[in-house]
Amino acid sequence: MTLRIDVLKSTMLAAVLAPLAAIALAVAVASPARADRCDDIAGQLKNQIDGLKVGITAANVIYLSHPLARELSLGCTSRNYSNELYAKADGRKPKPEFVDFVARAAALVFTLPKDEMRKGVARCLSQMGLFRGDDVKSRYRRLDMNCSRTKTEISIAISRRRDE
Repeated sequence: MTLRIDVLKSTMLAAVLAPLAAIALAVAVASPARADRCDDIAGQLKNQIDGLKVGITAANVIYLSHPLARELSLGCTSRNYSNELYAKADGRKPKPEFVDFVARAAALVFTLPKDEMRKGVARCLSQMGLFRGDDVKSRYRRLDMNCSRTKTEISIAISRRRDE
C-alpha cells in the first residue's frame, strides 16, 4: 500500500513539473543569447578597421591590437564613463596614420563623424608642448580627451561621461 502511494506521488509530481520544464525550455529557446554592447562595439571595430584584432576581456576592458598602436583598449561602461578608447603609440610625435586610426576608431565607438574626430584628436595631440606641458585634458564634442606623452611614447584616452 505504501509503495502504491509513493508511486502515485511521484507520478503526480512528474505531471506537474513536465509542463513547467517545457515552458522554461521554450523561453530559453525563444530569447537568444545577447552579447553586451561593448562586445558589439569591439566586433564593429574589428569588421571596419583592417588589421585590428580583438584580445581578451578583463575587468570591463577589451584589449585590442593593431600595427599602428603600441597599446589599444576599449573600456566598457562603468560608474564614471560610458565608453573609453585608449591608444598609445611609439615616439613623441604621432604619425598621421596613427591620428587617422584613432579618429576612425573613436568615430565608430562614439558614433560621430570621422572628420570631426580627426580634428579633435589632432587638436588634443598638438596642444602638448612647452606651454601646456606633457599632459593635456580637453573637451571636444562632449568627449573628454586626455593626451599625454613621455620621452618615448604618446597616448590618448577618449571617453564620454556617464551623465551625457
